[in-house]
Amino acid sequence: MPVKKAKDFRGMNAKELAAHIRGLREEYFQLRLQHATGQLENNQRIRIVRKELACALTVQGEGSAADAE
Repeated sequence: MPVKKAKDFRGMNAKELAAHIRGLREEYFQLRLQHATGQLENNQRIRIVRKELACALTVQGEGSAADAE
């Protein structure tokens, strides 16, 4: 799966972005669980998901800040 960038998240509406963030949080939780139990095969995926989540949350924050103005 290709890594999403900020421009990809900015193209989403608020509901789509919130749903994507929810999915990333679930995936990150599952990856951490697999890592803790020694079942994780691709350690790099944790880092990728964490960065995508941070980027998506940043874009979501920019949108809410723009709405407040």
